[in-house]
Amino acid sequence: MNHLEIQNHPDFDQHEMVEVIQDENLTALIAVHNSNLGPAVGGCRMYPYAELGDALTDVLRLSRGMTYKSALAGLPLGGGKSVIIGNPKTEKTTELLHAMGDFVDSFDGRYITAEDSGTSVSDIATMGERTTFVSGVMKNDQFGGDPSPLTAYGVFVGIREAVSYRLNGALEGTRIAVQGVGNVGLYLTKMLLKSGATVVVADVNTENVARAKECGASVMSPADIHKADVDVFAPCALGGAINESTIDEIRASIIAGAANNQLASPEIGQSVFDKGILYAPDYVINAGGIIDVFYQQCGDRDHDKISDHIDRIGTTLSRIFDESAQSSLPTNRVADQYAASVFLGQPRRAVA
Repeated sequence: MNHLEIQNHPDFDQHEMVEVIQDENLTALIAVHNSNLGPAVGGCRMYPYAELGDALTDVLRLSRGMTYKSALAGLPLGGGKSVIIGNPKTEKTTELLHAMGDFVDSFDGRYITAEDSGTSVSDIATMGERTTFVSGVMKNDQFGGDPSPLTAYGVFVGIREAVSYRLNGALEGTRIAVQGVGNVGLYLTKMLLKSGATVVVADVNTENVARAKECGASVMSPADIHKADVDVFAPCALGGAINESTIDEIRASIIAGAANNQLASPEIGQSVFDKGILYAPDYVINAGGIIDVFYQQCGDRDHDKISDHIDRIGTTLSRIFDESAQSSLPTNRVADQYAASVFLGQPRRAVA
């Protein structure tokens, strides 16, 4: 894959750097989208992509999302991401993780990696044996270096704000469908249940479903969860849950979840808006993890300080919801405009 192919990709967005490695130990990509605000930080995803082009699409979209996420979270960080092509359950080895650590190290600090889908805290620690440019590996408190609980808390804050805004109510008695109950989704489910919400879940992993059921959630099939008769649909699995096939089947009046790239394309945001559904832009609501990672990088993991910062996600969403209503623009476009004004250092202007 040459640079011309990368730059001609539809998801290429003036990325500062995109590199590919293919050898006997590792096939992976690292993308740095924008570093105007600081070093590019973003997790390392491992997934059995069918082909290199699919991995490129993911790393381009995810790295861009990290730029926007950090900008609206008020962090001095840029956006980057890495993806490893392979099955995390069967193909992950120490040699592969060391090779990935070497790949990260070759960026000389322009990219800092962390845990993501398909990788764990221990995997990042193994990469850290070959590079110092890792985060999310602390072990000195109840969550260790895992940002998942605080990602979930940020989504919880965002759902609470969206329910208050759209339904004029509290979470108690609210019906919520959670699509994907891995680390973040399960923490979120527990928080929602504790708040008095009624939660239905779905996941392709039966063990994840069993854990959620033990907590008090009911279960639907993964194929039908987006059709659930609920107030809130919370996509917490892989991206693209909101697409041309699913948009007309969603019955919820709110979409607010942890997954990255929930909209299959930016244009889907207009369809969501036209249907009268309140969408909490993914990179705004799921910023709790990167906020936690930032404080880890600073060596200042004060939980009260982090919680206060994450609580501001609700304030940011409220501002986006208000402007969307006033301007008749989809919330994803309003959020993009806010974020671009931050990391590009440009005054905000009306979106055509």
